[in-house]
Amino acid sequence: MKTVSSGLRNCGWAFVLLAAASLGWSEVHTNPMNREPLVREAFQHFYNLDYPGAVERFERVQAAHPGDPQATALLLEAVVFQELYRLDLLDTTFYANDGFLSGRHATTEDPKTRDRILRLADEAVREANARIGKNPNDIDALYARGWARALQCAYIAMAERGFRAGFGVATKAKDDEMRVLELDPNYADAKLVAGVYEYVVGALPWPFKLVIGFAGITGSKSKGMEMLTDAGNRGVTTSIEARTVIALFLRREGKYQQAIQVVRGLKKQYPHNFLFCLEEANLRKDAGEGMDAVAAYREVLADDGRPGYFADARLELADFGLGDALRGQRHFDEAAQAYEQAGWTKDIGPELKIRSLLAAGECRDMNGERSLAIRDYQAAIEAGPGTARADTARKRLRSPYKGK
Repeated sequence: MKTVSSGLRNCGWAFVLLAAASLGWSEVHTNPMNREPLVREAFQHFYNLDYPGAVERFERVQAAHPGDPQATALLLEAVVFQELYRLDLLDTTFYANDGFLSGRHATTEDPKTRDRILRLADEAVREANARIGKNPNDIDALYARGWARALQCAYIAMAERGFRAGFGVATKAKDDEMRVLELDPNYADAKLVAGVYEYVVGALPWPFKLVIGFAGITGSKSKGMEMLTDAGNRGVTTSIEARTVIALFLRREGKYQQAIQVVRGLKKQYPHNFLFCLEEANLRKDAGEGMDAVAAYREVLADDGRPGYFADARLELADFGLGDALRGQRHFDEAAQAYEQAGWTKDIGPELKIRSLLAAGECRDMNGERSLAIRDYQAAIEAGPGTARADTARKRLRSPYKGK
């Protein structure tokens, strides 16, 4: 009887495995460190935008794993995103079209943070190289090196506008992650960097490719989205990032309802993530939902009034979005007030400050309030005199804005 029972169990497991194989299921591989309780706890803080809490925990992870490039890369990730958030550079409205690739923009880097980011990136690469030198097929080291390079690229491109240098680093990051996938196709986290590279290179306008030295290098948007979808479904440490990027790319393609569904899934998982709540409002605005989008922004602003609801809300981003939504409904006075509320927020990033005050001035002009418009234009110029938007503000000083 025991033999028969054992045989039935074995047959049952065999059936399950065969069924799984037929459906394309497979075990996801990752660095065992990624499943440690402290790492998972750190990510909970990270995805709720409690960056100080995440950094502190990842510092402990690094201390517990000396010489391990993955531990260093995890800390690097938290430090990079904390700084990008401080600079208001996680505002997706800035990347929804190709305007961010051109023009002069304003950012104010913190030198100490910049030095720490570059030092951590170098440290992770150096630690990975030491292991790869002993074993060229060390998958975890290859992955960590690629991820550290990708994070360095993100900082260089977004904070420093160093696209040529950034894309050079991105190519190395992609090569590392593609090597990981050659060695182990089930290392799903590696598909994030590879997928972003494929999509971005496939979407870049040819003149920009020429400027950064990428002429002749091809990518595929569809292949990139396919890889990102797999990372979003199966990634151990990159699932949230992959789905966030998917929503951004869908938005760029004008597929707003699909993007909204992705973001709502992220919100369900992390309801206290300010950026996910904000992004749904951004998408509803872009989808042309009018006053419903206005209501969505106001709901985000109201949520911040609930003690402890958001760990760290950059309300200027919501105020700016509210201004855009009201402007789209031709509520110019309310729009100007929202833009000005954003523009005069303490510690606002210079890029968003200039965008907000320029938009406020245009709304004041459209509302027949020329003296207030001039005030806003002058403030925009003072905030970033060498930027493309400052040039636009100077043009508005010479002649009132009358709309497109």
